[in-house]
Amino acid sequence: MKLLYLALITIAIVSSCVSSEVNNRTSQVDHIFEKWNTSSSPGCAVGIMENDQIILEKAYGMADLQHGVANTKETIFENGSVSKQFTAAAIILLALDGDLSLDDNVRKYIPEVPDYGEAITLRHLMTHTSGLRDWGSIASISGWPRHERSHNHDDVLDIVSRQTALNFHPGTEYSYSNTGYNLLAMVVTRVSGTPFAQFSMEHIFEPLRLKNTQWRDDHRRIIKDRSTAYRALGDGNFEILQPIENVHGNGGLLTTVKDLLIWNRALEDGKFGGQKFVEMMHEQGRLTDDSEITYAGGLQIDYFKGQKRISHTGSTAGYRAFVARYPEHQLSVALLCNTSDANPGSIRDQIADIFIGEFLTDPELPQAITLTPGMTASYPGLYYDHVTGQTKQLELRGGDLYDGIDKLIPTSPSVFLNPANDIHYIFEIREGLVKAFSLDSWQYTNKRYQRTNSWNPNLRELEKLSGIYSSTDSNTTYVVKIMNNHLVVEQKPGRVQVLTPIYKDAFLGHFGVPKFDNEWPSERFPSNGIIRFRRNSRNVPTELSGSWGRVFDMRFQRQTN
Repeated sequence: MKLLYLALITIAIVSSCVSSEVNNRTSQVDHIFEKWNTSSSPGCAVGIMENDQIILEKAYGMADLQHGVANTKETIFENGSVSKQFTAAAIILLALDGDLSLDDNVRKYIPEVPDYGEAITLRHLMTHTSGLRDWGSIASISGWPRHERSHNHDDVLDIVSRQTALNFHPGTEYSYSNTGYNLLAMVVTRVSGTPFAQFSMEHIFEPLRLKNTQWRDDHRRIIKDRSTAYRALGDGNFEILQPIENVHGNGGLLTTVKDLLIWNRALEDGKFGGQKFVEMMHEQGRLTDDSEITYAGGLQIDYFKGQKRISHTGSTAGYRAFVARYPEHQLSVALLCNTSDANPGSIRDQIADIFIGEFLTDPELPQAITLTPGMTASYPGLYYDHVTGQTKQLELRGGDLYDGIDKLIPTSPSVFLNPANDIHYIFEIREGLVKAFSLDSWQYTNKRYQRTNSWNPNLRELEKLSGIYSSTDSNTTYVVKIMNNHLVVEQKPGRVQVLTPIYKDAFLGHFGVPKFDNEWPSERFPSNGIIRFRRNSRNVPTELSGSWGRVFDMRFQRQTN
C-alpha cells in the first residue's frame, strides 16, 4: 500500500508539473496574440502539435467585424502561399502514377507558354527557378492589381503568353513567382482531365479527411464559417480586403488550423502517398551550377537558430498564414489570420522560442579580419545590377562597411559576410580600387553589382527622355513628360509616378503628383521599382526598361517624342 501511495503521489507531482508547463506555454502564446484578442479587431487561429498530439488550438479576435462573429478554432481562413505545397502534392501524385515527369517541358502540356529557346520544366515551376515573370506583378503594371480586379486562369494564361522575355535563364536563379504554381494547377487539369479543385478534393482532401479544406476557385461562393479578411489602417481601424479573384494553386486554399496540422503529419509519416511521395515533396531544387536551394515542393527547408525547419508563410489580401515543422522535436505549428498587420514569420519564430527555445542557438559569426583605413575607403559607393537596375549603396560608418542597416563582416580583403542573410559579398579589386562585387548565395549563380555614380540631371536632360512608350508584354502605354519641373510617368486613368534620378538614365519611381519645387521628397510615397532609359548608337532614348520586384527588365518601345 505504501508503494502504491508513493506511486500515486509521484504521478500527481509529474502531472502537476506537466500541467504547469502547458499552462505556462499557453500563457506565452496568448501574449503573442494579445493585441488582436478583442471584439474590435480581426485576429488569428493557432494550432500546435507535439508528438502527433494537438496540444494547443485557440483563436483570437473576430472573424467578422460587421456582424460581431468571433474567430474560433473551426473558423476557415485563406492561407495564401501555404497553398503551394498542395499544388506540388497534386503534381507529384500524377508523377508517381506515371502520368507526367517533373522534368517534362511545361510546353508539352501548356503550349501557350512562349518558346524561349530553353526548356522550362515542371520542376523549374515548382522550385521558382523557371525565370517566368510573376503574372500578378504584370497585372499591377498594367493598372489592374490583383485586389482591384477579379482575375481567373484565362487571365493568367493571357499574360504569360504575351511575355517576350524571361527574368533569367531557367535554372540559374531562384526568384519567387506565383506564375509557376498557377501553371502547375493548369497542368493537373489538362493531364487528369479533371478540374484542379476537384482533383485536389478527390485525391488529397478527402483521403486525408481534411473536412474544412477546399480551393477558392469561385470567390463568390458562400463558405460557412469563413472569416473576412481585413487591412489594418494603423489607427485601430480596419477595412475589408477580401480576395476577389478565382486564380488558385499559387494561393487560394480555404482551410483551418486543424486541417493544416493533419496535413503536416501526412508530410512526415508516409501514410499518404507513400515514402516516395514524402521524399519528392522535400526534394530541394538545384541551380545549373549544382548548388542546392532551400525551396522544395512548396516547402522552404532551412534552419532556425541551429534547428531544422520546414515551413512556408502565406499572404493574400488581408489574410496571413504559416505552417512550420521542426522534425527533430516533432513539433508542428499552424497559423491562420484575417488581419494584414499579423507578421507570420515573426509569429512563427516567437512560437518556436516558446516550445524549443532551450535548443536554439545563435550562429557563430566568423572572425573578422582587420583592414587598414586606406583599404576600407575603397569599398563604399553606389553599385547597380545590370539586369534589374536595382542598386546597393554601401556606406562606411565608424570604420565598418554597411549595406543599408546590415553590417558586413570582412573575412578577407575581397570577401565580406552579411550575417543577416548569410550572403557573401565578393569584391572585384583592381589596382587597389573596388570595381564591382558579386553575391554568393543559394539564390543566385551570377548576381553582380558594378560601381556607378549618382546623377543629377537638369531639366533639359530630362526633357530629352519625354515621349510615349508602349509594351505588348504588359499591354500598357506610358507617357513620359515633365510635370511641375519633374520627370513623371503617366498612365491612364490617373496614375502618375514621379521619377527620382539615381544614376545615369536610371530612376526610382514613386506614385504621387510632384510638388512645384525642385526637390522631390521621395520618402513621402512608396517606391515603385526601377525605370531606366536605353539609348541607341546616336545617344537617342529608344526604350524604357522597368524592373518591379518579380519582373526584371520589361521593355517599353518609344513611339514618339
